[in-house]
Amino acid sequence: MHYQCLIVDDEVELAKMTAEYFTMFDVKTHYVDGAESCYAFFEENTADLILLDINLGDGSGFEVCRRIREEYELPIIFISARQSDDDVLVALSIGGDDYVKKPYSLSVLLAKVRLSLKKMEELKKLKSGRNGGDPAGKESGAKELLTLDEATMSVTAKGQRIPLKAKEFALLKCLYDHKNTIVTKDALFDEVWGDTFYSDGTLNVHVRKLREKLEDNPNEPKLIKTVWGTGYVLELPKE
Repeated sequence: MHYQCLIVDDEVELAKMTAEYFTMFDVKTHYVDGAESCYAFFEENTADLILLDINLGDGSGFEVCRRIREEYELPIIFISARQSDDDVLVALSIGGDDYVKKPYSLSVLLAKVRLSLKKMEELKKLKSGRNGGDPAGKESGAKELLTLDEATMSVTAKGQRIPLKAKEFALLKCLYDHKNTIVTKDALFDEVWGDTFYSDGTLNVHVRKLREKLEDNPNEPKLIKTVWGTGYVLELPKE
């Protein structure tokens, strides 16, 4: 089943109340009470957005965020009673899109969720427009290789020039140089970030941004694929 919003929070009464409130205002919402139930949810269902608590009875919301980011491209908004700036920094650095401190206003939180869902919908329409709505054109476009331009740090895909940020371009170039071959996380850190240490969350965020710009559906990537526990592979047609 598909939901617009999934709430992951072990404060069951609050999660239930929030889900009911959202659903009443036409944002179809489901809630689960822990990390394992979140993973189980995605085995049978889909969601456009996650509201994620940090302190879960059977795990950490930070770890849930990392695992979700490895496979899915969807907004994650942290909802937590933890107030420190360090918690906010960690949440955003590992792939969170926003951080809302408890206790929260249901109406304000709903507004944030609606805004995120609207941005997602606009992005889908933009990518649909790139394909021109022409099935034949879409099929032929899928066969085109990416063209990278180092001078402008941009990539051309399906006839569309897409500007990238420096690290996004460096990451894509590394994957492109080793296309159709698995590139380990360690190799990506070494080639893209050099000797400076960064967490998996940093890599996941940059991969997510590339997917949002290049994939027709970032939630079901066809170009940049995750190889669980190892790294990523850029899959392109053989030249």
